[in-house]
Amino acid sequence: MKRLHWQVKLGLFLAGVSAAVYLVHFLIFKDFHHIAIYLVGDIAFVPMEVLLVTVVIHQLLSRREKQTMLRKLNMVVGAFFSEVGTPLLRCLSRFDTAAAGAGSKLLVAGDWSRGDFRTARRHFRRHEHDIDCRCGDLEGLQGLLRDRREFLLRLLENPNLLEHETFTELLWAVFHLTEELGFRPDLKVLPDNDLKHLAGDIRRAYGALVAEWLAYMEHLKADYPYLFSLALRTNPFDERASAVIA
Repeated sequence: MKRLHWQVKLGLFLAGVSAAVYLVHFLIFKDFHHIAIYLVGDIAFVPMEVLLVTVVIHQLLSRREKQTMLRKLNMVVGAFFSEVGTPLLRCLSRFDTAAAGAGSKLLVAGDWSRGDFRTARRHFRRHEHDIDCRCGDLEGLQGLLRDRREFLLRLLENPNLLEHETFTELLWAVFHLTEELGFRPDLKVLPDNDLKHLAGDIRRAYGALVAEWLAYMEHLKADYPYLFSLALRTNPFDERASAVIA
């Protein structure tokens, strides 16, 4: 209310100044016709000014601000992949019985273009993820997510992540999988129906994780070549990956 009261006062003051200037103009030149012409012309231009300022310029500034925010959030995304994402990708891919075909399309190279990244995303979306909980290490996955639980919780507490919708969805999928596995004390004696349910949770997290990983790799290639070099050498889909440069 105080802010609104201040704005009303400012508006009345500016309107008064404008009226005073018009009055001085009239007293000096005695030409109301001239004043009316320019007054109507100025009022007629107000809608165009509103269009330019509030729609065009505001949208451009908002887009630029959002891009700046997303660049900053990519630091958070980088911390996620360094702490959780990359080992989690390596672990989850073991549950995909058709991972060999999909993984070959995810061997990112140093000369990849934007078109190559789009092709990889398109191929992975079309890939049929045949998740089998018996093919991977459920206990290892449970331990990995349990150890990173506090880190994931801290990420979820970051209000700025609301600007990064796809990453937020990824965090929820991973955190849900963490809870599902955490509520099962013995993963070796689960019935088939429960294994199918867990397979669905793994599939959801796996798909979101790969999509975000490809976007992150594309970002590193464009803006941080030295980080991209390390990410290439530690590609979770490359069985021969090694950070050591031979």
